Amino acid sequence: MVTTEGMEEEEKWLAEGIAAIQHNAFYMSRALDSDNLREALKYSALLLSELRTSKLSPHKYYDLYMRAFDELRKLEMFFREEDRHGCSVIDLYELVQHAGNILPRLYLLCTVGSVYIKSKEAPAKDILKDLVEMCRGIQHPTRGLFLRSYLAQISRDKLPDLGSEYEGEGDTVMDAVDFVLQNFTEMNKLWVRMQHNGPVRLKEKLEKERSELRDLVGKNLHVLSQIEGVDLEMYKDVVLPRVLEQVVNCKDEIAQYYLMDCIIQVFPDEYHLQTLETLLGACPQLQPAVDVKTVLSRLMERLSNYADSSPEVLPDFLQVEAFAKLSSAIGKVIEAQVDMPVVGAISLFVSLLTFTLRVHPDRLDYVDQVLGACVKKLSSKAKLEDSKATKQVVTLLSAPLEKYTDIVTVLTLSNYPRVMDHLDAGTNKIMATIIIESIMKNDTCVSTADKVEVLFELIKGLIKDLDETATDELDEEDFKEEQNSVARLLHMLYNDEPEEMLKIICTVRKHIMAGGPNRLTFTVPPLAFSALKLVRRLQGQDGDMAGEEVPATPKKIFQLLNEIIEALSSVPASELALRLYLQCAEAANDCELEPIAYEFFTQAFVLYEEEVADSKAQVTAIHLIIGTLQKMTVFGVENRDTLTHKATGYSAKLLKKPDQCRAVYACSHLFWVDDQDGVKDGERVLLCLKRSLRIANAAQQQANVTRGSSGPVTLFVEILNKYLYFFEKGNPQVTPAAIQSLVELIKTEMQSDATTPDTASDAFFSSTLRYIQFQKQKGGLMGEKYSPIKV
Repeated sequence: MVTTEGMEEEEKWLAEGIAAIQHNAFYMSRALDSDNLREALKYSALLLSELRTSKLSPHKYYDLYMRAFDELRKLEMFFREEDRHGCSVIDLYELVQHAGNILPRLYLLCTVGSVYIKSKEAPAKDILKDLVEMCRGIQHPTRGLFLRSYLAQISRDKLPDLGSEYEGEGDTVMDAVDFVLQNFTEMNKLWVRMQHNGPVRLKEKLEKERSELRDLVGKNLHVLSQIEGVDLEMYKDVVLPRVLEQVVNCKDEIAQYYLMDCIIQVFPDEYHLQTLETLLGACPQLQPAVDVKTVLSRLMERLSNYADSSPEVLPDFLQVEAFAKLSSAIGKVIEAQVDMPVVGAISLFVSLLTFTLRVHPDRLDYVDQVLGACVKKLSSKAKLEDSKATKQVVTLLSAPLEKYTDIVTVLTLSNYPRVMDHLDAGTNKIMATIIIESIMKNDTCVSTADKVEVLFELIKGLIKDLDETATDELDEEDFKEEQNSVARLLHMLYNDEPEEMLKIICTVRKHIMAGGPNRLTFTVPPLAFSALKLVRRLQGQDGDMAGEEVPATPKKIFQLLNEIIEALSSVPASELALRLYLQCAEAANDCELEPIAYEFFTQAFVLYEEEVADSKAQVTAIHLIIGTLQKMTVFGVENRDTLTHKATGYSAKLLKKPDQCRAVYACSHLFWVDDQDGVKDGERVLLCLKRSLRIANAAQQQANVTRGSSGPVTLFVEILNKYLYFFEKGNPQVTPAAIQSLVELIKTEMQSDATTPDTASDAFFSSTLRYIQFQKQKGGLMGEKYSPIKV
């Protein structure tokens, strides 16, 4: 590290150098004002002698150089005006060569050389050649670099370029190119030698200093790219081979990386495309430590942007076989750099894939080829352990999803799942989630069983455990989120053809059944509903058709549904299974398949008896059973009686009296269905209502015994509302007298000291009475019916 003391010393030397330049510049300016050539040369040489210092870092030396450079511009202006100093430019060119020290002599020579070329008294190429050769006299890296940078600066507008005033009479573009290339080569050699300018312990400092000076070297390449006469032919035959020769031969990693990047950035895209083979051929020859992946990535990015901005050049990409050349070059680089980490190789494949997707989006074979090359590289390792490499693989796999916005296209890539196989279980899940998100975002429908098979192979990280880690170790919220995303995905698998849809359902079933019991509660419902949707589409078809391939029929699908729902018993998830059985029973009812509907109800009752133990769950379940059974129209008298008898029996056996009461009066609807003439059994309706009333009474008494008060009258009011419902529906067994007595009973209960006051119950009863009053006042048939009731 540079000490504070050393930095202070350097600042002192810089200040002294600037002071000396200013001092001599003052006398030089005075000599220029008085047109005194000899004095001007004397003080300019003294001023330039300050640049001979070796004590300054490149950064500080640059400050000193710029001071001298500003003064040299004034001197050049003076040299141009021959009438002021009375000396011809040829004599002046000879005269400055008598300066005592070589460095001031060469700066002055370059300054006069610039004037000499402008005078056109000698061919530009001769003067340029003379100057570039003379500058070899300075071999100190820093001093030599700045001297040659000065030469490049003063000569850039005086090169014999196409259409330039200095072209002609033997001066050609080739001379300009030769001059710049020679200066570039010498500067690069000096720049590379800078690394040996100090002890090894200061290597880091020296590399930093070298990096600060890199633009001096790169400026030559920029000048080359600005020469009008450098057409594609000359670039291909002369410029690029000579620049690359220097890049490869310097064997310095800093120089090689910077110069390769310079070539890519300064020359036109069209030139890169037409010389791709030459440029890429240099990559495997670079030093192993050179960051070739970044160089190649930038090249591919430039070419991609070129293709984007000018679609008419796309045929050129195919003509020069850009993809094949880039792919081959990447393979050679990976092969040549044995120590390249996996992350480096994968990032190269990411760049190549990005290039392919932008330039040749229609060539899926190219995309698959890149993925195949990645598989080959990864095959040496069973699973990736480097987190950076893993991120790169995720980027690689995400690119086609983002480009095609259609998972179906991606599913045709044979190497896509093979790349995913190399991911660890955690990353596999991340990638699977990205795939599902892509499908949901783009509303993509996967419509064949084969595609579904490939898709589930890709997302297997979410549908089964890939390693020994138990699902229990996973955060519960994360697990739920993952499985919910799979559930959403199942709704995106669809085909209008029933046979193909059935194949899809069977494929999904095969995969989710292998996922273990914890996942089934998430994945079975959407699968069951997909199957039920298919049933609805096939409504009215009979099942037994001849043929090798059994067609999709409701019977066949119901068999499949039965097996799918049975799997929930391993979880166990009895309440969910019961709900699904009832959904299936409803669908079987719509298909008019009585035996199947009865079987599903039987399964639901079995589950209720054997598995549903929680009292709250029992209440929910019995109401679901009653609600579903009430909608059933397919059952004959015997089957319906069996099921309604079961439902009413279970209702009366619920643990809490209020629950019993509500379930029993709900059963009354099983005996009176509006839209079905056959089911209107008024007596059994009244039996249910009376039974619920007895249970409500028992609940009141029980409350009186346990709490000393009989509780609110809510149950009685609810039963009253049921009476009113059936009364309006025309049930002859529900009479005005029965309603009247129930109203009186409620009033009596409410006035009793034992009843707990309850505003909600009171409001409910008041509202019911208002309704009765309203119906009475309405008149007509309904008014007549209600008239005997007194409230």
